[in-house]
Amino acid sequence: MMRKAFALCLAALLAACAAPQETSVKNPPAAPVARREAIVDQLHGVAIADAYRWLEDGESAEVKAWADGQDAHARAILNDVKGHQLLTDRFSSLLYVDSISTPVARQGRLFYMRRPKGAEKSFLAWRDESGTERVLIDSAKLSADGTTALGEWIPSPDGKLLAYLIKPNNADEATLRVRRVDTGEDLPDELEGAKYSGMSWTPDSEQLYYVWVPPVSETVTVEQRPGFATVRLHQLGSQQGADTEIFGATGDPETFLGVDLSEDGHFLFLYLSRGWDDVSVWYRDQRMQLDIKIPQRVVPSGAVIASSVTDELVAKVDKRAQELGFQRLVVGAGAVTEVTAYKDTFYLHTNAGAPMYRVLSVSPDSGLWREIVPEGATKIDGVQVAGEKLVVSSLDKAASRLSLWGLEGGKLRDLALPGLGSISGLSGEFDSDDLYYGFSTFTQPTQVMKLSLSENRSEVWGRVQLDVDTSHMVVTQESYTSKDGTQVTMFVVHRDDAKRDGSNPTLLYGYGGFNVDMTPAFSSAVVTWLELGGVYAIANLRGGGEYGEAWHQAGMLDRKQNVFDDFHAAAEHLISTGWTRSEKLAIKGGSNGGLLVGAAMTQRPELYGAVICAVPLLDMLRYHRFGSGRTWIPEYGSADEATQFPYLAAYSPYHHVKAGTHYPALLMMGSDHDDRVDPMHARKFAAAVAAATSELPDAAPVLFRLERNAGHGGADLVKQTVAANADQFAFLAQTLGVDLSDLR
Repeated sequence: MMRKAFALCLAALLAACAAPQETSVKNPPAAPVARREAIVDQLHGVAIADAYRWLEDGESAEVKAWADGQDAHARAILNDVKGHQLLTDRFSSLLYVDSISTPVARQGRLFYMRRPKGAEKSFLAWRDESGTERVLIDSAKLSADGTTALGEWIPSPDGKLLAYLIKPNNADEATLRVRRVDTGEDLPDELEGAKYSGMSWTPDSEQLYYVWVPPVSETVTVEQRPGFATVRLHQLGSQQGADTEIFGATGDPETFLGVDLSEDGHFLFLYLSRGWDDVSVWYRDQRMQLDIKIPQRVVPSGAVIASSVTDELVAKVDKRAQELGFQRLVVGAGAVTEVTAYKDTFYLHTNAGAPMYRVLSVSPDSGLWREIVPEGATKIDGVQVAGEKLVVSSLDKAASRLSLWGLEGGKLRDLALPGLGSISGLSGEFDSDDLYYGFSTFTQPTQVMKLSLSENRSEVWGRVQLDVDTSHMVVTQESYTSKDGTQVTMFVVHRDDAKRDGSNPTLLYGYGGFNVDMTPAFSSAVVTWLELGGVYAIANLRGGGEYGEAWHQAGMLDRKQNVFDDFHAAAEHLISTGWTRSEKLAIKGGSNGGLLVGAAMTQRPELYGAVICAVPLLDMLRYHRFGSGRTWIPEYGSADEATQFPYLAAYSPYHHVKAGTHYPALLMMGSDHDDRVDPMHARKFAAAVAAATSELPDAAPVLFRLERNAGHGGADLVKQTVAANADQFAFLAQTLGVDLSDLR
């Protein structure tokens, strides 16, 4: 569904930095000092100083010079760490490997991403019954310098065409193109404004539904763009200007429009999402003429799906939708819902009336609702129809489970998984017995599995081959108590010979927001960290989705401080149970997780020894004025609102940097083409921390490292991932006292 495309990115936070610039290691360039300005705003009667507002202008020559100078300084310092080359060599051996993604099946053809050992970028390939692999799109050839990335892609129903996005500098901004599978040639169709496209093919493989966003102009500013998005239908072979507008702009930049067409083309679904906890859905029967009045279905007594609308915006969209022949499905329920249509029955994966989610079905003809999979003690995190059954994925203490259910209800059986870990990329066809999925654990690299639903038997379809021994790795899940008494879980990964004597260098990771699940997954960085004698921990903080919608809502808006309290408590637990001590404890987070570690270091600077903060939000009083910020107001709130300003001001990391404070060592990771979270956050915060500690004789380092030709998710060249990982671990080694010679 469309809203998922806007979740703050977790993947590739270790990735994407250009090769180091040539500098003198013996005499590294000095970090430029950011000038201060006497800017003070009055917000709801409160004076707010903003000395580094000038660093918000990413197009300014002065800002670019400051960022370039900071980057040169950071790279030189990190490259000079003894053992840096050992790190580069180790990450090269772990990352320049064969890899393959979960395939998508269409009419006997399988489409997937693959990267051969030694290659810098992946290519999109396909194969048919013959098993012969054919390269369809080589992402390394999308631009001469390799900086353009391949984005979302989807094969046509007949398997003969492929719609795909190209993204310069790996940013969110994208262009939609269509390629013939058999010949590898692009059609003339080239659709701009596909940043939030959400492509959906018609059954005849001749048309595409998508969401179009107009370019920035005098009337359409960056932060207002989502409110100008429209749903369109494109006929292959025609000009984009001739596209049919299916649904117009909402005018509200805090919302997303989404579109989806049922596989048989019978039903068109319109989604309106506000944040990550409120989705309304309408549907239209495409087989009926729009000038025929479609009877409104009647919601049976006791149904949890709202049929009345009181919210002004939703009511406006609802009125327009019904004028265009759409009917309400889930409107104004304040819940998250995803719909799969199969044989004129809708299957809804929803948390309406069920914080841990459930599955409902309804026939649009009868309007009769049925509960197919009831809410249980574990979160239902995904549903799809495959082999004419319902495949249900769930999370049990943040680990994946799979089960098979009948379309009319009733659990048939649990589906066998290779172990305790995480599944990803579930892919199957309505009438096929085969289901594909990715499976990973902390100790096992990703395997792509092929599951026979009828035989309940999985076999390896593809895997990542790594030269690594994980037999010495131990994974435990520990429970600890947060500040308000809430029990929180945390995965702890360590070597079997690790002692709880407080001496272990430890890396704690967290996210805590946007209903995102933190589940077991293999990481070359974690393996390397353990090889160096480290302990790795990942906390299932409130704000995430591991324990249902109530868990998510407990960490959003005015309850965001719960997330930081959970993180502090995780650190205290690692210390009190003997894993580490404060000077040996590093924390890391990116995007919303960057906000987390920024708040952690400003609230409890004595608790942490080092901080890696990547592509973060840190100025929470102005975040909504930049990038995609307005779309996150339902999650965070807005300082423009008098009732929301106090709690944002209470934790906004940038505004809580205090002069003379001994902050832990900071490595700030920014991306120069991040069009989701504006890099101004990273620049302003790094400048503020550097100034606050400049007079301290024993101040910890403040390093700002800039990723070139990279968006919010980084860049997609392996050499950049290697360089980024090596620099981060060099930073950790230097600040936590880790001997890198163990990598020999």
